[in-house]
Amino acid sequence: METKSNKKRIAILGGGPSGLFVYKRLVESGSNDFEITIFEKKKELGSGMPYSTEGANIEHITNVSDNEVPHIVTSMSDWIYTAPAELLQQYNIKPDQFNEYKVVPRLLFGSYLAAQFEILRKTGKKAGIATAVHFESTVTDINYDIKNQTVTVQTIKGSNHEFDFAVICTGHNWPVRYEGKVPGYYDAPYPPRKLVQHFNHPVAIKGSSLTAIDAIRTMARNNGLFEKDFEDNLKFKLNPESADFKIMMHSRSGMLPAVRFHLEDSHLSNDSLLTKEEIDLHRKSNDGFLSLDFIFEKDFKEIFIEKDPEFYQRIKDFSIEDFVTDMMELRERLDPFQLLRAEYVQAEKSIKRQESIYWKEMLAVLSFAMNHPAKYFSAEDMQRLQKVLMPLISIVIAFVPQKSCEELLALHQAGVLDLVPVGDDSTVEPQNGGGILYNFVDTNDIQRSVYYKTFVDCVGQPHLSYDDFPFRSLLDQKAISPARLKFKSSELGQTAFTTDPEKVKKDENGDYFLNVSGIAINDNFQIMDQYGAYNKKLYIMAVPYIGGLNPDYSGLDFSEAASLRIVKDILRD
Repeated sequence: METKSNKKRIAILGGGPSGLFVYKRLVESGSNDFEITIFEKKKELGSGMPYSTEGANIEHITNVSDNEVPHIVTSMSDWIYTAPAELLQQYNIKPDQFNEYKVVPRLLFGSYLAAQFEILRKTGKKAGIATAVHFESTVTDINYDIKNQTVTVQTIKGSNHEFDFAVICTGHNWPVRYEGKVPGYYDAPYPPRKLVQHFNHPVAIKGSSLTAIDAIRTMARNNGLFEKDFEDNLKFKLNPESADFKIMMHSRSGMLPAVRFHLEDSHLSNDSLLTKEEIDLHRKSNDGFLSLDFIFEKDFKEIFIEKDPEFYQRIKDFSIEDFVTDMMELRERLDPFQLLRAEYVQAEKSIKRQESIYWKEMLAVLSFAMNHPAKYFSAEDMQRLQKVLMPLISIVIAFVPQKSCEELLALHQAGVLDLVPVGDDSTVEPQNGGGILYNFVDTNDIQRSVYYKTFVDCVGQPHLSYDDFPFRSLLDQKAISPARLKFKSSELGQTAFTTDPEKVKKDENGDYFLNVSGIAINDNFQIMDQYGAYNKKLYIMAVPYIGGLNPDYSGLDFSEAASLRIVKDILRD
């Protein structure tokens, strides 16, 4: 009879959406020769940061709808019939009127994910899979025993647990740098309850992403009122005690993100995308590198030959730089709020007719498709990607929900919201007495230095560095290594090394490498040590620490894809 000690001991560190998909893969693997332990810092599994009170208030909504969510156990449209009545009442949702194509409140979605986790736990129990869950149990350190090939997990409670495998799913992390030390300075808008206060002065926001929109929606509700006029247009009115409240968004692009539209393929896939074999073949003929131009040609431009021949004729001779210039031209020419209104109308038509805005959809598909093999880009191509293509991608595929657009437009019309374009060289200077000085060059090339009593950093999840890695024993053991990419051209590498010796390094063979954020991982998301060997027991899909080699991670789609590779690898022997 099989004993407990013969089973693989698998730890999932973090019970949010990433941990949910890892657990789902294990439960549905058809095997039960393992036991699972989940460590979760909160009191609930499934919701993670974005879909719990750590990342959302009642006013915050998802930017995906039920039909766009990767399959877990049941769809949200099915679950809604079994959801607690008081929960549905809170959000004024009637199950028979639920629309799978509409976005939902983020906290409601968090309850759905928690329910999915519970169903999977019951399924696992029936399949003979033992699952232990440690709630309110933050992991403080991880140690790898090289001799025994075991992983020891240490928690905030001081307990140590030994495992055969561990998957790091610790999710989002915003390091606190000035918050709590400088009055009026917020390192991130999360948890959003801290912004539930009256502001009778201008507030500076850094960034114009979905993170910024979260902060704007919270602050607006606590300093004024949204209401419809007789023509059903949304208007905003300030509260008397917040008469001087204003939100100033500071954006490096000087642009607002694009509006959510109807996706033809709701799961960011396409039958015409390059296969692993095609990518491997290309790399063999390209010194081991994946060419950014090659993936742009095959996974973006050529797909339009069949799907949109007219658009293909327009872009077929474009380089990446030409394409971005062409797509950005309108965005740069128009006032951002004027463009937001125009895109809102276009997106409304797209959703009503269930017709995609195909080039935008394919840009999202391209971003997702190149994310995993990005570790094979040359340093030059990664620099091009970050400097040229990613700014367009990050704007276009933000998929801002219609309701958020309506509120941004209402706030701008009321004179409460403005966007300030700032350059890459803009700085935020914390003040000893509180608040900040925002230093930037304005559109008239005049150096400005503006004081704000309140500042909220809303640039989104930062890509954290190797030194920010939270599990110090792995650092001390040299079990992890900084992520880096090799320069294909020695000449360009040498020039970059001369210009920026902090970021560009030269090894003993004379090769040049660009240090990117986070730690090195292989194709199965296993950590790599400082000798270039991968760890057979430790996996990571905590996005803040792998962003250098995974430049765009697309939420639940990323969790679904990464978990498949990880669980397949754990169970293959």
